[in-house]
Amino acid sequence: MLRSCVISAPGKVILNGEHAVVYGKNALAASLGLRTFAHFTPVTDESSITIDLPDINITRKWNCNTIAAALHLPLGNPLNPSPPTYKQLAALVSIAGVQDDSTDNKSLAILTFLFLYAAIIGTSDGHLPGIHLRVTSNLPSGAGLGSSAAYSVCLSAGLLTASSLINPIEEENSSTTSMDSDNSRIYRWDIDSMTLINKWAFEAERMIHGTPSGIDNSVSTFGGAISFISGSIKTLDRIPQLRILLVHTKVPRSTKVLVAGVRERFNALPSIFQPVIDAIGAIANESQACLGILAQSMQSDSLEQTYNRLETLIDMNQQLLNFIGVNHSAIDNVCHIAAKYGFHSKLTGAGGGGCVLTLLRSDTSSEVLANLQAELKYAGYDSWETVIGSYGALCHSKNANSSTVVE
Repeated sequence: MLRSCVISAPGKVILNGEHAVVYGKNALAASLGLRTFAHFTPVTDESSITIDLPDINITRKWNCNTIAAALHLPLGNPLNPSPPTYKQLAALVSIAGVQDDSTDNKSLAILTFLFLYAAIIGTSDGHLPGIHLRVTSNLPSGAGLGSSAAYSVCLSAGLLTASSLINPIEEENSSTTSMDSDNSRIYRWDIDSMTLINKWAFEAERMIHGTPSGIDNSVSTFGGAISFISGSIKTLDRIPQLRILLVHTKVPRSTKVLVAGVRERFNALPSIFQPVIDAIGAIANESQACLGILAQSMQSDSLEQTYNRLETLIDMNQQLLNFIGVNHSAIDNVCHIAAKYGFHSKLTGAGGGGCVLTLLRSDTSSEVLANLQAELKYAGYDSWETVIGSYGALCHSKNANSSTVVE
């Protein structure tokens, strides 16, 4: 029988390097304080599998034996992640009751769960134990903040933990444990287990996105911040937990179309665009150095100078992204509103809408922030105060949920 567990995983934000990363330059990504939570509860009669996703209004239930018979378990080795075969994928699509080429969030969420559940839990004798899964999140979907990766990491970590294939570290004095806002203990896993979680989450991301970079699931699994250059992911040793405001413009955009547009302009005017791409990459490198200083420095003068430098880099980055054609009037409006309160902002992700990152100071007052958020809301935008550089995937000792704050 499976064991119950509560898992959470963070979203991610691109700090610097958007679009230039496509041309081999550095990009920085960091985990967010906004998280997804998954509750895994074994079913006593072991006859049914239920998934409850209230944020997108989905509840589905299947008979364990029906799924096991249709998939001809096992799908593979749970300790060696691999994608489903075409035959297995066709069977999963049929069980999920979705279209072969479906790209909507609801269908992909169901399909991803069924794949991971069967691949990780399914045994060689064809047995599938029953479970009830409930997932909630304070990450907006489709905003470029890694909501699908957080979902994938939660599923991977939860199913591996529920089946006892991996075990959270539970030493009371371990530096890997801490307390969340509900005063419940939080745990992590050893590095080999975290790597296994990340590999399964990447396979899930492949089902959702086709050809993901691996950035989102890596940040969500390990937390902190990473540097991404030419397909190579490097975890930054130290990252300060900086306060930021994330603003959702609610303007839909296509990453594929935006990337293609930059490529077209680059090819048409390479002598002009190459220096701009180089400059965006250099900004990412300088920002990485600033983060390192902020993580180590305790001197107020040094902190002030580094914050000022980071704010200048944010402004420069936004101007260059505007130059290469990925800005939007809504992004400009958010930056303008934030600037009235003395804050510095830039688009994050593909641009063309989506989200804007505004850097806050550690001493930013609640009154100033409330006034800024009120003005943004009046202009039609959603916003969330959070931090970067928070924990990656976690196992909670009691019922954490989307209102739980992990510090």
